[in-house]
Amino acid sequence: MASSPEKTATTTPRRKAGRHRGEGQWAMGHHTPLNANEQLKKDDDSLNVRTRIETIYSKRGFDSIDPSDLRGRFRWWGLYTQRKPGIDGGRTGALEPEELEDKYFMMRTRIDGGRLTTDQLRAIGEVSQEYARGSADITDRQNVQMHWVRIEDVPAIWQKLEAVGLSTTEACGDCPRTMIGSPVAGIAADEIIDGSSALDKIHDLYIGNKEFSNLPRKFKTAISGSPVQDVVHEINDISFVGVDHPEHGPGFDLWVGGGLSTNPRLAERLGAWVPLDDVPDVWAGVTGLFRDYGYRRLRNRARLKFLVADWGVAKFRQVLEDEYLKRPLLDGPAPAEPASRWRDHVGVHPQQDGRFYVGFAPRVGRLDGTTLTKIAELAEAHGSHRVRTTVEQKLIILDVEQDRVESLSAGLEALGLQVKPSTFRRSTMACTGIEFCKLAIVDTKNRGASLIEELERRLPDFDEPLTINLNGCPNACARIQTADIGLKGQLMVDADGNQVEGFQVHLGGALGLDAGFGRKVRGLKVTSEELPDYVERVVGRYLEERESDERFATWAARASAESLS
Repeated sequence: MASSPEKTATTTPRRKAGRHRGEGQWAMGHHTPLNANEQLKKDDDSLNVRTRIETIYSKRGFDSIDPSDLRGRFRWWGLYTQRKPGIDGGRTGALEPEELEDKYFMMRTRIDGGRLTTDQLRAIGEVSQEYARGSADITDRQNVQMHWVRIEDVPAIWQKLEAVGLSTTEACGDCPRTMIGSPVAGIAADEIIDGSSALDKIHDLYIGNKEFSNLPRKFKTAISGSPVQDVVHEINDISFVGVDHPEHGPGFDLWVGGGLSTNPRLAERLGAWVPLDDVPDVWAGVTGLFRDYGYRRLRNRARLKFLVADWGVAKFRQVLEDEYLKRPLLDGPAPAEPASRWRDHVGVHPQQDGRFYVGFAPRVGRLDGTTLTKIAELAEAHGSHRVRTTVEQKLIILDVEQDRVESLSAGLEALGLQVKPSTFRRSTMACTGIEFCKLAIVDTKNRGASLIEELERRLPDFDEPLTINLNGCPNACARIQTADIGLKGQLMVDADGNQVEGFQVHLGGALGLDAGFGRKVRGLKVTSEELPDYVERVVGRYLEERESDERFATWAARASAESLS
């Protein structure tokens, strides 16, 4: 907003320099970059860096990379420098980026809707083995991330991925990130509507398109017509949630403005029903509105959620309709409550065509390239050529005949991938953590895997839905605020006075039924070593104190601080 005429110092304190430029909203005429990131994007469209990677950097090596490309534009092609080994969490915030980063990259493969053919899965596995030291992590946005990638190998990796229809285009950066979708779209027997065609059209029209390659911040999309609401729609910038309109039939309910990190906010309904064919246009309208009206002055206020919070849904819908769609949206009903407390599709489930899909659980999303290729081979040996990733760091094999389900399940078990996992393997999630992430303070992947093993040993009969999410820093990549037990990494002092890795504890968060961010009990934190003891203790108290079929989140909201400690 533009400021009013300046008043004398005796009546109103002088505004800080630069405030007359407002929030840097393009639609308000403020095109002068207000920070280094905005200047970088104005200087050169970030999509253009691919040419420099292919023609200069991959040939001359890491030391030839311009810093503004390395720590800025590379993200638009799914590349981040990874953390240099041996730097402890206490130095994360004290070192400059060039001191923290290694000369290797994390590369994120974009998998919209989590949809993969077995040929594509095999290609990822082969890239992992040949160029990434075998690394491969399934993320909670349906991507696959690899590590130890050299700049010299990036063009060859792109060539191999793109040969099977995959890419890393806009997998990171201030642009439309990977769009998550129901992993069982088009095949689940209970589906309300299949959003795959809309997701495909958005991808074909707008991903890699400079119309939306310079947004104020990252932009996250979710589309699902599943009655179990399997795309965490409450925490995306824009979501289309399957709903049956009493007059117009199946379509989508439109949500905007969700996001986590250090200022979490649940998305809000616009109260609008969107037919399948209109989803791409409405998506482009909301994305364009964010591009033009989004806040570009401060990056920590640049997500769409801040604009929605300031405007409210009525104004947001009005601007969307008047300035971008040029027509009113139809009013529509809210979605029903989720059809299941389990939303990860793990297990054996019927398809619309009489065949079955089989969901299975790695530990905290961690796999390796060899295992990915074996999964592809196993699927093909059982008549399937389609695999899916989920937002819970799981995988699904589609199109399995009933008489092959048992054999496939046994083959997955032989790979250490469980079709009938414990609650703890099924529902524990971890971000990348200090092993590779430059922002992390503590280890998460290894800690999460060992926690699962210990809880399975201590609580073998526990079978209630219970999410445990571990995050290495405050940025909430592993959705700690919306977990039953959310664990935010921090350094702390143990009983012997030593500085050790630990976690601040969040309890009773949820998505779906009674979505919310749970509670933090003052001073409740636990060292990494004490984590199994703490979880065992709090789960035991839940089992003792719960009422009938009471969920953990509901119990945690009313439990005493003593019970939660």
